Amino acid sequence: MKRFLKFLFVALLLLAITPAFAQLSQKLEKFDNISGIQELKIDQRMENPFQEKYVMFFEQPIDHKNPSLGTYKQRVIVALADYNAPTVLVTEGYGAAYALNPLYRDEISRLFNTNLVVVEHRYFLESVPFMQEDSTITPSTLDWSYMTGENNSADIHNINQTLREVFKGKWIATGISKGGQNSLIYTSFYPEDVDITVPYVGPLCKGVEDGRHEPFLEEVTGSQADRDVLRAFQNEFLDRRATIKPIFDSLCNAKGYKFSAPLDAIYDYTVLEFPFAFWQWGRDIETVPGKDATDKEMLNYLLMVSGPDYFAHGDANSPFFVQAAKELGYYGYDTKPFKGKLSIKNAKGYLHQLFLPEGVKVKFSKKLYRKVNKFYRTTKDSKILAIYGEYDPWSAVRVPDSDRENVKVFIDPEGSHRARIGTLPEEMKEEVMETLKSWLAE
Repeated sequence: MKRFLKFLFVALLLLAITPAFAQLSQKLEKFDNISGIQELKIDQRMENPFQEKYVMFFEQPIDHKNPSLGTYKQRVIVALADYNAPTVLVTEGYGAAYALNPLYRDEISRLFNTNLVVVEHRYFLESVPFMQEDSTITPSTLDWSYMTGENNSADIHNINQTLREVFKGKWIATGISKGGQNSLIYTSFYPEDVDITVPYVGPLCKGVEDGRHEPFLEEVTGSQADRDVLRAFQNEFLDRRATIKPIFDSLCNAKGYKFSAPLDAIYDYTVLEFPFAFWQWGRDIETVPGKDATDKEMLNYLLMVSGPDYFAHGDANSPFFVQAAKELGYYGYDTKPFKGKLSIKNAKGYLHQLFLPEGVKVKFSKKLYRKVNKFYRTTKDSKILAIYGEYDPWSAVRVPDSDRENVKVFIDPEGSHRARIGTLPEEMKEEVMETLKSWLAE
C-alpha cells in the first residue's frame, strides 16, 4: 500500500501529439465532458495489442451530491486494442503517471488482449479539485471534504458510462493495493458497471489502527525463527541508539527531511515499521544483518527496508493518508516488546500526528467499511476474483474466503504485496485463468 507514488516520469517526453487525431480520438471528441485529448506513444518493440493510446481529462463534479459546487478535471489514460474486446478498467488508488509510459500494460490486459482505461484517483497529481483553479492552495489549506470513496466511485462510474459507448465488450475493474481496495469500493456502489472485479492485495480495514496487523506479524508471517531474526534486528538497532542515531540524524538533515515529530521518535518509528515493510515487499530473511554487523551496515539495511523518508513531509501519498484517517483505515504498531528502549510512550495516533497535512483534522467513519464488507459478503451476482500474498501484512485485513461460485479468493503461498496472477503456483494460476475465461465467455 505504501510508497506507490515512487514513479517519476517526465510526461513531456512521453506525449506525441499528432497533426490529425486518429480513430479512437475522433470517437471520444464527441463527448462534451472530455477535453485535452493527446495521443501517447506506443512501444512497438513489445508484443502490444494497442492500436492507439491517449491521455485525456474528464470533467467531474467536485461533489457528486452537490454539483453546484463546481467541477474539476480528472486524468484518464485510454488504450485501444479492439472495440469489441473486453476493457480493463484500472481503478487506481493514487496517481496514474506510470500509465503514460509506452511500456505500461496491466497484467489482465496483457493476458486477455483487452482495451485499457486507467483512472487517476481524485486529489492525486493532475486530478486535484480546487488546486486546478487556485495555485496558491496547499495541502494544509485544501478542502479535503470531497476525498471519499463514494465520490471517487461516482467519478469512475461517469467514465465507465461514457466509454462503454465506445468499448462494447465486457468490463473488468481491477487495481493493486489501494487500487484493489478501490475496485471493491467502486463495484459495491455500481455493481452493474462491470462484469468482473479483480482486486489485487486490496485491504479492507475497519479502523485507523485496525488492530489485526500486529498479531498477524507476530503469528503468521514467516516461521517463528524468521520472526525472531527480525525482532533481534529491531532490538539491536535500538540498543545501538547512541552510536547509530548520530549517523541517522546526519542523513535526515542532509536529505532535508522535515518531520512532525522529533528525530528520536522518527528513529523509533523506522524500527517499528521495519517488520511490516520487510514482509510487505517479500524480503529475504537471509539478508538481515546480525549482531556482528557494523553500525553502518545496520543503518543501510534499515534504510533499504523502512527508511525515515516514509515519515517525512511532502510525500506524494498525503491524499491517501487523509482518506485513510477518514474512512479507509490503516495499521498500528505494537510497542510493548520494546518497553524501555523507545523514546515514545506508545504509537497510538501516529497516523494523525505524522502524516496528515498541518492543521488537517478528520474523524474516522466506518460507514464505507460496512458498505463494502456487506456487499462483498452478500453479493450473488457480481463476479469477484481476489488475489493476496500469504505473508503480506495487508492480508491481515483481506476479504474472507468464499464458497460462492461468483466470488473466488486466491492466496499466493509465502507471497507478499507483489502477489499477482503470474506469481501464483502453476495449478492455482491455471484455475484463475480458467475462471476468468469462463466468466468472460458468459
